[in-house]
Parts: sequence; C-alpha cells; structure tokens
Amino acid sequence: MPTIATDDGVNIFYKDWGSGQPIVFSHGWPLSADDWDAQMMFFLKQGYRVIAHDRRGHGRSDQPGTGNDMDTWVADLAALTEHLDLRDAIHIGHSTGGGEVARYVAHHQDRVAKAVLVASLTPNMYRSEDNPSGQPPEWFETIRGGVLGNRAEFYRFVPENPFYGYNLDGTETSEAVIANWWRQGMAGGALAHLASVDSRLEDYTADLEKITVPVLVMHGEADQVVPFASSVPRAVDRLQKGSLKAYPGYSHGMLTTHADVLNPDLLAFIRS
Repeated sequence: MPTIATDDGVNIFYKDWGSGQPIVFSHGWPLSADDWDAQMMFFLKQGYRVIAHDRRGHGRSDQPGTGNDMDTWVADLAALTEHLDLRDAIHIGHSTGGGEVARYVAHHQDRVAKAVLVASLTPNMYRSEDNPSGQPPEWFETIRGGVLGNRAEFYRFVPENPFYGYNLDGTETSEAVIANWWRQGMAGGALAHLASVDSRLEDYTADLEKITVPVLVMHGEADQVVPFASSVPRAVDRLQKGSLKAYPGYSHGMLTTHADVLNPDLLAFIRS
C-alpha cells in the first residue's frame, strides 16, 4: 500500500491514479478515501490524476494517540501534496473534509488552482446567535455518545437515517450503500472519530476569507447533518471567488446517491 510517513512517524495511506492535472479528495467523517470511488473513477476517465488519502486515524492510515485534530490533519495533507509535488491542483472536500480543504487552501494557495466544498461544515455548523440554523449542543453530544457507546450499532444508524436521507419519505434505501459506509467507518479508530467532533465545533471563517482561488460550494437542501441554512449562504459570502450550486432534496451523502448529477457539475466547474 502506498503511504507517506509524517514528521511524527505516522503512516498516511493514499491512492494516486493516472496523470494530468491533479484532483485531491478529502473525505468526511468517519470514512476513508474509498468514499470517493465514484468521483475518482469518473475523473480518471476524463484524463485527470486523482489522489485521495485516509485521514490520520481513519481507514488504512495509522491510528496514533496524538494529532487527531484539524491542524494536524491539514499538516498531513500538506506533507502528502509536497511528497507528490502537486501543483495547479483541484482540492475537493466533503463534510469534515471541507474544513480540511478550506484550511489547507488558505495556507497553500501556491499549489492550488481551484477548490470545491461539498456538504462542508464551513464556516461553522454549531448553533449560535449568528447561526440560528446550526446544530444544537445535544446533537454533538449524540455523536460523542454514539462513538463512545456501541459504535458498530451507531455506524448503522447514521447511514440508515440522516447521512443519505433514507429516513425521509419517498427515499429508496440501499443496503449496499449503508454497508459500505459501515465498513469504512469501522476500519477507522474510535479515538480519531471522537476527536472529529471537535473539528465540527471549530470556526473556519478566517480560512475562507484568506482564499483567493475560485471555490465552488455544493450543498443539498435536504442535508440533515450540515443544514443548508447553517452553512452555505455564509460560506459563499466569505469567499472572494465563491459560487454556489444547490440541490433541492439532496442529502449529506449526495456524492454517493447522486454521483451521476454531481460529477458532471464538478467537471464543468473544473473546466470553466
């Protein structure tokens, strides 16, 4: 398996396929690079070089007891892009990976051409006076309790319900999609997954405001994890070259359930 070793000796697994302009994918909680299969195969066929890594503590990467925080995850991503000497890259992040991409791009724009934030937690997703549509404190405590309790059972509940919107009327459930989410989640470490809750309580406003490259914000209007109103309008307002693509009725996991729609939209933005 291809890996790089970080400065603190942690092995980070990554996939690197094809040639051409690089597209780098950052996955969401509690998944792995495998969550990008539909996008990596699509863009590989379009002539791009596609790269995705398992975040520290997730998937096939090491599960250390330290460094399970956004700043270290961004440093790991920077180490990977430097190791592969990636330039003129497109960075695409989903959910927690959106925070990773926003912070990475804010500090490494010399290597970046464009970025995409998909169902991203940026600028923040917690409820406050400035963000009344954000998630309440008990929502975050439910995530913590699920990881600390019966994690295997909780990792069935999440994809069966809010992640893919399978709890909404008229939605056709896919057992294979649910099982694949569970497989990815259980491959990672509970410690990193618990620490990811803290990354959802961070504010990424300053990161967004530093970004000067074009950024596409893609978000489902039926997202139950990062509510549309809590994140999207404010994110676009804080980007110097931000644009929005909204999807009525689409869930947090729309990259999987509607890859046939989102992949061409991503390609159009990259080629624009």
